[in-house]
Amino acid sequence: MQTIEIRTKSRPSTVLCGDGAWSAMQKFLHDKDVFFVTDTNVFRHYGEEVKSLFPQAHICVLPAGEKNKNKNSLFRILDEMLSAKLHRSSYVVALGGGVIGDMAGFAASIYMRGTHLVQIPTTLLSQVDSSVGGKTAIDYKKVKNVLGAFYQPERVFCDPRFLSTLPAREIKCGLGEIIKTGVLDGALGDKLLQNAPRLHDLSFLQEIVSDCIRFKARVVEQDETESSGIRKCLNLGHTTGHALELCYGRRSHGEYVLIGMWLECLIAEKEGYAKKEHSDRVRSLISLAERRIPSFPDARQCLRYALLDKKNDRVDAISMYISESYAKGREITLPCEKYADYLAILEKRQ
Repeated sequence: MQTIEIRTKSRPSTVLCGDGAWSAMQKFLHDKDVFFVTDTNVFRHYGEEVKSLFPQAHICVLPAGEKNKNKNSLFRILDEMLSAKLHRSSYVVALGGGVIGDMAGFAASIYMRGTHLVQIPTTLLSQVDSSVGGKTAIDYKKVKNVLGAFYQPERVFCDPRFLSTLPAREIKCGLGEIIKTGVLDGALGDKLLQNAPRLHDLSFLQEIVSDCIRFKARVVEQDETESSGIRKCLNLGHTTGHALELCYGRRSHGEYVLIGMWLECLIAEKEGYAKKEHSDRVRSLISLAERRIPSFPDARQCLRYALLDKKNDRVDAISMYISESYAKGREITLPCEKYADYLAILEKRQ
């Protein structure tokens, strides 16, 4: 098991990653007042174990899925926190994927102006991404993550035991964020390309999880609240990915990040920011998990969702972070009409 410390201005965060993290979580929480937030899928697998380990804990079980990441679920958590008589020294424990982590974290940030927060991510995606870094949020009026707060967890426990129960599609979803990190971190990208046959090997994924967390920790320490712009690199592929996700649904977040990276890689090349050699490398990384980029009928309609992206500074243009060269990138802005023309490329995929 590896320990990764994240030193941010608001509060430090400790990530325990690898075999033994689940046992370390039990030891850390055994004498504390705890309140678990989870969903129906995770509760089905681990609910009885949690109840036996923490018989006095309140467990809030929410419907699973992104569509439930809304104000109704948030206020249900808050209602149950109040009914359970939680206080500021209580520990809110998010046991689940990114949806649960985001909502439980947001609830912890606003209940009595802040309670302790522990993240136990149960998906590959949430282990490498959403559980680390302190972003919490809910979706509101079809805008993704528009209501939220930066709120660092005190502890994050990433145990590989959860990965063994994940379906293949959930692994692919996590690979979306792993490959994104591999584009941002050249050494990790090389490692992924050199070990392509092992991307579904759980022992290799466990190693990669810690690599991704270390990279993200370095970024978050430099720019916890995206105030200096350094943290914006973590949005690679997300401008288009989020717009497609909101418009079409069905696929997972990680899959849309891969598709978003593919289009934004093409934009970087066509707009003269990246050479073809580098773009080919990015496409090679994307193809490790998404071999064929699908077509999207009327993809230009996604423009209206891209305009709602938090990175935009203007109402008539789209901002995105693109990869320029090996481990180097920048934020660029495109006029709406030009971005819509690029979206149209997704309409013609064969």
